[in-house]
Amino acid sequence: MPRAIELLKNNFGVTQVYNHSIVKDGEAVLTVYWHPLTIAERESIQKKTGNSEDANDFALMLMIQKALDSDGKRLFSDGDKAALRREVEAAILQEIQLAMLESGSDKEVEEAEADMKS
Repeated sequence: MPRAIELLKNNFGVTQVYNHSIVKDGEAVLTVYWHPLTIAERESIQKKTGNSEDANDFALMLMIQKALDSDGKRLFSDGDKAALRREVEAAILQEIQLAMLESGSDKEVEEAEADMKS
């Protein structure tokens, strides 16, 4: 019988890929991909936000750190934070962040992996 760590890594490991598309007028404007959030990444993001209790700041840094394009490259750099805060509709950013925080609950991993390979 496989060890517990192997079962967890095989079924819930960071090789999984999720995605979410931002749609405007029936067309996908942007599709964001990401791997599951790990405890180490959560701690790193909390350090970057200065251990702020501000959930919005954490969610924004989560999106900046985790958002990838279909080739697996980061969509945002840390320097994009100010522009995202000031120049992008909050509801759109929250839509992406919520999809990331809820990943795995409503979309099968296999679907996301198939989307990323195309």
